[in-house]
Amino acid sequence: MSAVLHDPTFWTAVAFVIFVAALFKPVKKALLGGLDGRIAQIRTEVEEAQRLREEAQTLLASYQRKQREAAQEAESIVRQAKEDAALHRAEAEKAMEDMLKRQETLTIEKIAQAEAAAIQEVREIAVDLAIAATEKILTEKVRGGLSDRLVDKAIGELPQKLQ
Repeated sequence: MSAVLHDPTFWTAVAFVIFVAALFKPVKKALLGGLDGRIAQIRTEVEEAQRLREEAQTLLASYQRKQREAAQEAESIVRQAKEDAALHRAEAEKAMEDMLKRQETLTIEKIAQAEAAAIQEVREIAVDLAIAATEKILTEKVRGGLSDRLVDKAIGELPQKLQ
């Protein structure tokens, strides 16, 4: 063993082991510190990414909800517009029917007035013709005292016939 103690290779090996042992702690601390720092940085980045992901999911859910609400509102507006259009169409149809009924009534009244006027005109013409014919017959056939009596009788009956 004394030969081993005097061997420079042995002492080189011992010095190397002591050197490695002496450097191991600080190198280990530096390596572990660097790794711990890197792990902490990665953990922070992962947490940040998770927070951003949750935030994005919240925003996505919010936008989807707003989109659904907007679609429902648009559907409601379209439905209301259709109802309003149907109501206006019904009102317009009723107004058109009322106007047509009024025009029909006015037309019927005008026709009745024209008919009454035509009947009155025919009566007046018939009366005029009857008077002219009677006058002609009486002038040709009735002369003298008979004509005077007929005229007096007709004048006497005139107030009763005018009533």
